Amino acid sequence: MRISQLSAASGVPIPTIKYYMREGLLPAGEQTSATRAEYGESHVRRLRLIRALLEVGRLPIASIRQVIAAVDDESLSMHEVLGTAHYALAPAVESPTGDEDWRRARAEADDLITGLGWRIHPDAPTRDELAQVILTLDRLGMPATGESLRPYARTAVDLVEHEIGTIPPRGPREAAVEALVVGTVVHGRALDVLRRLAHESASARFFDVSEG
Repeated sequence: MRISQLSAASGVPIPTIKYYMREGLLPAGEQTSATRAEYGESHVRRLRLIRALLEVGRLPIASIRQVIAAVDDESLSMHEVLGTAHYALAPAVESPTGDEDWRRARAEADDLITGLGWRIHPDAPTRDELAQVILTLDRLGMPATGESLRPYARTAVDLVEHEIGTIPPRGPREAAVEALVVGTVVHGRALDVLRRLAHESASARFFDVSEG
């Protein structure tokens, strides 16, 4: 297909497609003449991934380039590719290593992960994210322990096993990363909304509010 057809198929404007190519995010098409190149379905998939990372994941171009590089690196396993995307999506967390409360929260997070038997890289930014949650709850007067967080962990396992099961193990790597981004961001938002709806419903039952 020509670049105009690629634009129509992907919904990405031609100037944006050219920008992605200049930035090294999208490979050039197959040159068929001095002024014409042909593009294929792999370009459509790549544009879908870029849009997911940019519009759903809200990642900067530098982070998208890092994820794209992992997708293109055939020496990396799918686990490593998805890990690169996971870490790119993780928000920056300031870890004041000299703070005793922070060290306690991080130790609590590490102990919970170990107790669950989860295989998490020692430098995973999500460890610091969990520590920050524990520290925040503690400062709000609602101390979080490993036991109090286990119900959330069990729910997370059920959800993630469902999500991972939807990713074709031998499908295009772009599609797998796109599914991860959508699952993490959009389905994460859906989970938050459903949880708040369930809270309202449970509150009505618990406090015996009459239906009206």
